[in-house]
This record gives sequence, structure tokens and C-alpha cells, in this order.
Amino acid sequence: SSPHLVQVRERIRINGQPISKDLFNKYFWLVYNRLEETKDPAHSSMPAYFRFLTIMAFHVFLQEKVDLAVVEVGIGGTYDCTNIVRAPVVCGVSSLGIDHTSILGDTMEKIAWQKGGIFKPGVPAFTVAQPERPLEVLRERAQERKCPLYLCPELDDFEEGCQVLELGLAGAHQRSNAALALQLARMWLQRRSCQGLGELKEVLPSSELLGRPVPLAPAFQLSDAMIQGLRDTEWLGRTQVLSHGPVTWYLDGAHTTSSIQACVRWFRQAALYQDKPHDGSEVRVLLFNATGDRDTAALLKLLVPCHFDYAVFCPNFTEVSLANNADQQNFNVTLENALTRCLENQRTWTRLLEEKVGQDPWLPSPLRVGGLLQPAPARGSLLLVPPAPRPLNSPALVFPCLAQALRWVAQGRDPHLAAPVASGAHLHPAASSGAVLLREAAAVRVLVTGSLHLVGGALRLLVPALSQ
Repeated sequence: SSPHLVQVRERIRINGQPISKDLFNKYFWLVYNRLEETKDPAHSSMPAYFRFLTIMAFHVFLQEKVDLAVVEVGIGGTYDCTNIVRAPVVCGVSSLGIDHTSILGDTMEKIAWQKGGIFKPGVPAFTVAQPERPLEVLRERAQERKCPLYLCPELDDFEEGCQVLELGLAGAHQRSNAALALQLARMWLQRRSCQGLGELKEVLPSSELLGRPVPLAPAFQLSDAMIQGLRDTEWLGRTQVLSHGPVTWYLDGAHTTSSIQACVRWFRQAALYQDKPHDGSEVRVLLFNATGDRDTAALLKLLVPCHFDYAVFCPNFTEVSLANNADQQNFNVTLENALTRCLENQRTWTRLLEEKVGQDPWLPSPLRVGGLLQPAPARGSLLLVPPAPRPLNSPALVFPCLAQALRWVAQGRDPHLAAPVASGAHLHPAASSGAVLLREAAAVRVLVTGSLHLVGGALRLLVPALSQ
């Protein structure tokens, strides 16, 4: 699976656990040296990062003699290097969204065509409820490839009587993913002639599915193991909540329009409508970054209704110096480029707040933010300084790395993070913007979103055990 959150070993798991450092080291060099020895001298480049890890994953699975390999496509499907598997047991296509448009195309139909490229002759495939046109494209691709394609029933259709199926993940989209996972698991179990799968039962198509060009797969009675598996499911970095004293971190790697919408629904329910502090104030903070060719203005606009008191922008770098942190580093992006993106996001956020004020007379007028970077040479730190008149109450700040951003948000109140250093780390008074409020609030609720890599960097700092 990809990407990893904290360590690259997360991408290759056996029985749910990342392979050990020793195994990773052993197979990395085995594959690397074999490729180095056998490459064509005329075309001497090695496979790129993702392709190398895909080759390595297949080698690990073969050498370790796994019974079943679950392979997540990297980007798209048709031209993705994971698509070299010619005869999988079953294929699945989850809910489609607009992402990676420079590679996959700028419409849902074009993206559906790319995703349908994983269909194989005679290999059953399943998908979930999709918009009408993209679903037709998937059906056409399945017909081209002589692949039987089915639509998954809703997770609720698997419930027996009044028993509500509990899912360890929040959000309607995760229930859709779970319904797809059940169908894929059943196909594998059928291939292994497993007994006790429960009887198939016909599902009446809901009004949402009527007229769709793809037949509906029957639901079936779930085994106790399946019910427990759904209930116990955990997924780091997706609708994850970390309660660290008065500071609660809400982590969700949403990075598309549809996933940010789902993230906002989850955050509002989890943070804004529950556990209000009985005494004292509540401060809400957004920590955001986005990468690639994504329309960050569209993503940020969806986050405005959460009524954040502060928005913090920083690159996905954990520290300014990445010498000992190669797992978190993207060698294709410079700190300067990443900071420029953050400054653009800050200006966008301020503009969105100003527009919001124009619509809502009860909101205070936010500051107009300029773009002045003040270096602090002693520590190499950078902090975006908004212009006068009131730098001590800026609603949007930019930091050069996650460590500084998290420390500013936590203000020494998260036991897992060191307090911000008063002398040197933030020389300009803008660094104290909101610091008093954050230190005195009964509850600080922080949503970290916009990028899986941002969430991964935050997890690395907030849950040090994940780096072990």
C-alpha cells in the first residue's frame, strides 16, 4: 500500500505488520543488487522509487511464501506498475474521486477509464455506488476485458435483524469501503473452499441503485470473524483521534474535494458537537498542507465552516534539517518551494475569511496578511509575520516545519511535545499570536488534514513509538 505515514516499511506488511528492519534491509539490497547486475548498459537507469518498492514487495511476498497478497494500486490502474499481476483472484474499485488529474485526466469519466484498467478476463470485480456516467465507463471497460463486474450492496444490507454492524472507522465512505472489502474477502475464501461463510441472500436494489448498468451482488450472512474484524478495524491517519491532555489532535489524510467533505463531517461531529468544556474556552486550530497539483483553494473553502480560531500552514517536513529522517523526505520538493506553497495557502485562507466576514456580520474582521518572511539566523527558523496593525492576533501563521508548528499549537501542554523555545525559536512578536489563548483554553482541538504525508509527519512526532 502507499504512501507510508511514518516509515517506508509500512508499505510492505505481512499479517498486518510492517516487515522488520532486518527483512527490509535484506530484501532491499538483494533486489537492488540483482537489478544493478542485470540492467541494460544502454538504458542504465534503475526503477523509480515506487516501482522499485513494488518489485521489492512482490519479491518479499514470494520469498516469505504468503498465502494471499493484497496489492493497492499506486495511481490510476491502467498504466500503474502494480498492474503487472495478470490473474488476480478478484479486483475492487472503491469510490471514485478527482485526484492526480495531470496523470489520470480531469473528469470522473477519464479517471474511471484508468481505474477500470485493472479488470482482467474472467476475474470477478466489484465496485461501490458511483455517479452514473463513471459507472457506465467502468461497465464498458469490464465488457471490453470480459470481466464480470458487480456492484456491492450497502453495509447495512449485511445486518441480520436488528443487529447494527459496528465499524471501527468513522464516516459513511468507510462503510462503503467495508462493504467492498467483504466482497473481496468472500471471493478469496470461496477460492479456498472455506466452509461456514454464511448463506447468500438477495438484496433489493435501493432507489439509489435502480437503473444502474451493473448488476448488484448478493449480500451474505457474515461470520463472527468478519463482524469482529469490522468492529476492530483501525487505520492510522484516517479519522484518528489522539487525546493528549487538554490538546486533542484530529488526524485525517483527506486530500481531495470529496474526502475533505467527509473529513469536515467527521470533525464537526467528533469535535464541535461533543465534549464541550464545562468551564473555560475551547480553541480550534487547523493545521493544513497540500501537495501536487491539487486545488488548495477549493479544499480550504470546504474547511471554513468549521470555524477555526487559527490556521497554521507548514510543509510536510518534520524538521527543518532532514539529515536523520529520510523516510519523511521528498527529494523532489525543496523547502523554498514548499514554503512558497504554504504562503499561498495562507493568503487564500485569509481571503476566504474576509469573504466569510462579508457574509456574516457577527464574525470579527480578520487581518489582511502580507508575505514577509522573517528569518531567525540563530536557529534557522522562519515564521510568517503578518503586517501591522495587530500582529499579536493573527488568525493564520506559516512555520517552516511540522515540529515548530505542533509546538506552537500545543504551547507545552502536550506531554509528547517539547514546549516552544522562548528565546530564539520565535523572535518576532507574531509568534505569540494566540499563545495566551492556547495556553489558557480548557480544550484545544486541532484538525490536521490536506495531505497524508503531513499526517504521517505529525504522527511521527505525536506518537514516537511508531518510529521504532
